[in-house]
Amino acid sequence: MVYITRIEHFNAAHKLFNPAWTKEENELVFGRCANENWHGHNFELHVTIAGIPNPDTGFVYDVKKLSTIIHEKVIEKLDHKNLNVDVDFMAGKLCSIENLIVGIWHQLADHMPESVRLHGLKLYETPRIYVEYFGE
Repeated sequence: MVYITRIEHFNAAHKLFNPAWTKEENELVFGRCANENWHGHNFELHVTIAGIPNPDTGFVYDVKKLSTIIHEKVIEKLDHKNLNVDVDFMAGKLCSIENLIVGIWHQLADHMPESVRLHGLKLYETPRIYVEYFGE
């Protein structure tokens, strides 16, 4: 099995805010991330697929085609958007990086070609904070 990763970028705004809590409770738990005026990140998304290299091309999968899938199913929905307001698959969810990566997984998993499987995602919110998800 060979694993290959494509890295894509998007910029998005959000706030961490639980509507069941008071403003004070949200600020206590989420700090500056509960800012009523939102805040943004330059996200970096790593999409790793797994498969057997094709004997005719040597590719597990054409990474340009993988990039197209990622852009159509994820980046176009997230880039320069407000995650709390504009993104259908985040509706009704707290916009944490943990919930975001699970949502991204569901956007991609059913759109992988038969020759490969989605192995894992890594999503950087900042250079020092990232999450990984393997569909579990």
